[in-house]
Amino acid sequence: MSGARTDIEAVEAANTALYDAVERGDIEALSRMWLGEDAEDPADPEGGEGEHGVRVVHPGWPVLTGRSEVLRSYALIMANTEYVQFFLTDVEISVLGDTALVSCTENILSGGPAEEDGSAGPLVGGLVVATNLFRRTESGEWKLWSHHGSPVLVERDDEDGEGPGEGEGDLGQGDIEL
Repeated sequence: MSGARTDIEAVEAANTALYDAVERGDIEALSRMWLGEDAEDPADPEGGEGEHGVRVVHPGWPVLTGRSEVLRSYALIMANTEYVQFFLTDVEISVLGDTALVSCTENILSGGPAEEDGSAGPLVGGLVVATNLFRRTESGEWKLWSHHGSPVLVERDDEDGEGPGEGEGDLGQGDIEL
């Protein structure tokens, strides 16, 4: 097996672990996946902060820079999401030296709190196109440097066909879902 193939597999495993940690709501595991956990890491001399620090853009959010802001954002998302599951598609991985780029589509299923009668709360689906940038540390681990997620607008099918004044392919109010 070539080194390049091994790198791609290692990056794929790190990327999968990221989404698994979010699904489990495991902020400690998520924290270990980001650069800057060890301030002595030469690959990240600023400990996840500053000009070369970690960054995240969640759909609809501004750019957040630095480990504390990034991890706080994930903690907020996890605390306010009763259930989340990611189905990753269109995964493409490129490795160049000690930097790896992963692009994928996050097919997200999330839900709110359970109903009063104990039944499952409402489930909502959405699509996000994501780019995850990883750096290899001196110890050989692939750590997340940046995550950027952009929502994908999807045309919905009308239950009774076209709405008034809407032709095929036209998007009217209420015909967009995230």
